[in-house]
Amino acid sequence: MDVSRQQNETARTERGPRARTRKLMLETATRLMQSGITPSVSEVAEAAEVSRATAYRYFPSQAALVHAVVDEALGPILGWSSDSPDARIRVTDLLATAMPRIDEFEATFKAALKLSLDQWAQRQAGTLGNEPLFKRGHRVDLLKSVTAPLQGTLPPESRERLAQALSLVFGVEVLIVLKDIWGLTSEGAQSVAEWAARALVDTALRQAESEAGRGTPRLGASTG
Repeated sequence: MDVSRQQNETARTERGPRARTRKLMLETATRLMQSGITPSVSEVAEAAEVSRATAYRYFPSQAALVHAVVDEALGPILGWSSDSPDARIRVTDLLATAMPRIDEFEATFKAALKLSLDQWAQRQAGTLGNEPLFKRGHRVDLLKSVTAPLQGTLPPESRERLAQALSLVFGVEVLIVLKDIWGLTSEGAQSVAEWAARALVDTALRQAESEAGRGTPRLGASTG
């Protein structure tokens, strides 16, 4: 069972004092991450005045803890869906839903990103040991939903490439580039992200139309 599924199962089965303890730890971890810290399980236990043994029963690793905090921070983003038949409308709606929330918990997502980068460096150096990896991937499913209306219009490999391209304008990394480097406001960053996302969808559609007009074989298709 992966970390995300295990956390969801735990949250559903815990009640009473156990649920309150878990909530306290998540709130404490969120507070620390919002202050720019990527805490260990022991650090959260100390700040929440919970024993380390108890803390590790809820979150056996730093990756499990941070994953749970990230899921809490994502909140309504995880439940996003759209019935629009227009991928441009879908991606605009997703960004309108997600970017304000990502901006609100920007420090939390940056702390999670820092953990991911730290683990990458430790893995490269051979010092990570048996520490479970912190993996992110919610945006993959969300962006596949965005491009779903293009099934039949774009070949599967083109839809996947579009979803991959859209992932570059969706997430905390966008705020790092547009706010920290370009100095944009949160509203300005969201506007640029929405413009870029629609432009990517339009480009994919134009390319598909151009290739269909020329009779260009699809990538990976047999040329006989």
